[in-house]
Amino acid sequence: MAKRPLIIICTLLGLCLSCAWHEEGFPAQAPDFSIDVLARGLQAPWAIDFAPDGRMFITERPGRIRIVKDGRLQAEPWMTLEVAAGGEAGLLGLALDPQFPANPFLYVAYTYRTSRERLENRLVRLREDGKTKTGMVDKVLVEGVAGAGNHDGGRIRFGPDGMLYWTMGDAQDTALAQNRSSLNGKILRLTRDGNVPRDNPLPNFLVFSYGHRNPQGLAWQPGTGRLYATEHGPSGFQGCCRDEVNFIEAGKNYGWPLIRGDEVREGMVSPVIHSGSQETWAPSGAAFVTGGPWSGSLVFVGLRGQALYRLRLDPQDPRKAVQFERLLVQQFGRLRDVAYGPDGNLYLLTSNRDGRGSPHPDDDRLIRLRFK
Repeated sequence: MAKRPLIIICTLLGLCLSCAWHEEGFPAQAPDFSIDVLARGLQAPWAIDFAPDGRMFITERPGRIRIVKDGRLQAEPWMTLEVAAGGEAGLLGLALDPQFPANPFLYVAYTYRTSRERLENRLVRLREDGKTKTGMVDKVLVEGVAGAGNHDGGRIRFGPDGMLYWTMGDAQDTALAQNRSSLNGKILRLTRDGNVPRDNPLPNFLVFSYGHRNPQGLAWQPGTGRLYATEHGPSGFQGCCRDEVNFIEAGKNYGWPLIRGDEVREGMVSPVIHSGSQETWAPSGAAFVTGGPWSGSLVFVGLRGQALYRLRLDPQDPRKAVQFERLLVQQFGRLRDVAYGPDGNLYLLTSNRDGRGSPHPDDDRLIRLRFK
């Protein structure tokens, strides 16, 4: 069928875009993948990354780093950290050094307790022992960032520039997102040693972008190096919905809490796409697919939305989306992370044992989508 312009009424579809659609969504067809469950019995897993030797590293929010090797979840953790787990806090993101294992480092972000009433966030570098293949703390890179039971961000990823990026939520204090002297409500950028890169937008400061509520996904578009981030929209007394996918540029202000959804204000950036005023995605991990039938697609997962979302961006305009679809809706419950593996398959982590889901007897799970 020839592609044709569509007029979309956002309130009916529960989906709003900061641009008009130029063509129909992905055509209905048989699934492009088969599904395998690789690991069961995880406890609120949060992030996954891959080592060149085939191991998969997974964080569990209570503080454990687990290993899946040869398709099996190893009984003993690679390492256990003392964290403050509860609500949305605990052991969150991880990223292996791009030169791992020559550089035997793994980076993790977690929430910790400084007193009975106070939570803070920390980014640390871990080192793998070459003989025991277990981890130890090598260096604390950043600490003392305000934390809370919710809105701790937590995603960490290495960018194509070799720098480490860390998403930080507003720690349930909305004013911090617009406070240029705070690290909360920001996407941070630092070197592997925890220093401020010379080309950061603010001199001697880790902040790369600001005005974020609770960003939890980072992904770079292959070929262009453009950075996209997923972000949780308002809830409760702040309103509803309007979860976001943003095109992130250095030094830009993404508006929270002053603008939401399609709202505009001078000097602030509106999202590429948001979920509208009736639908909640609660988006978390994100990744670009670089091969197979989905090559070029941005995918991200939803917690409350309980789905895998697939988005195609306009090749000429990084701020426009042209296709969007929901997959696996309510098939596996809450989904926390998605990663595109070195084998060309997608990997998903469920989050049904995080206190907000309805756990299946073998939750939580690591799921592989094998492209056909």
